[in-house]
This record gives sequence, structure tokens and C-alpha cells, in this order.
Amino acid sequence: MKTMIFVNLPVANLPDAMAFYRALGYSHNPQFTDETAACIVISEDIYVMLLTHDKFREFTPKPIVDAATATEVLVSLSCESRDQVKDLVARAVAAGGTVYAEPRDMGFMYQHGFQDLDGHIWELFYMDPSAIRTD
Repeated sequence: MKTMIFVNLPVANLPDAMAFYRALGYSHNPQFTDETAACIVISEDIYVMLLTHDKFREFTPKPIVDAATATEVLVSLSCESRDQVKDLVARAVAAGGTVYAEPRDMGFMYQHGFQDLDGHIWELFYMDPSAIRTD
């Protein structure tokens, strides 16, 4: 089995969270979706498990961080272009998310992001492939 990543996020309202990620253009896998969890398909190897707070507590003895007031993790996704970064941020805002910082243009890399409905931070970036050293 190849290595995949599953990002597990606690959400206050599962249907609203699912609608938010659908508005970004992502689908969900019904095989791993029920009234307590939803598997959002980001790509062939990247999935987001949206979990109700009760379900999330089954996986950790620690308290759930309020992502609206504290940062527990920064999830970063690469994009195919600057325009894709801008488009995803615009979709997130239109679906009820928020922008938490100004975009950063470092020449070889463009970065911007959003917070989802529960305050989880998503960093989106495009990096010029010619800027990546292969030696």
C-alpha cells in the first residue's frame, strides 16, 4: 500500500463543513462518511477526515483546540498555479471561510491561505518548478 495522508479535523457542524469543502471543488467518499465523520477527497493520496467533536475525542485524550482562537496545525497544499491559489482562496471566502493574512509573493513562490468554518488554517502555495534544486 502506498503512503497516503489523512488529516483529521474536528468540526462543530459536519453538514456545514462538508458543504464548505464541496464549495472548494472537493468530493467526499461515501464509504467513509456517516453522521459522525466525512472523508473529503483532496487528491488520490490526500484525504481530510472531518470528525464531529464526539468522534474526534475517540482518537485523543487531549482537549480539542479551538482553532478560531489558537493554531493547532498549518495544513499546506501545493497548487498548480498562482491562479489556482487565488481561486481556492476566493472559493473558501465565498463559502464562509476567512482570510487570515495577506498573500505573500516571494518571486519563486506565491502563498495565500484561508481558515475554514472551524478556524483550521489552510496554506496554499505555488512554487515555480524551475526554482527547485534537484542536486
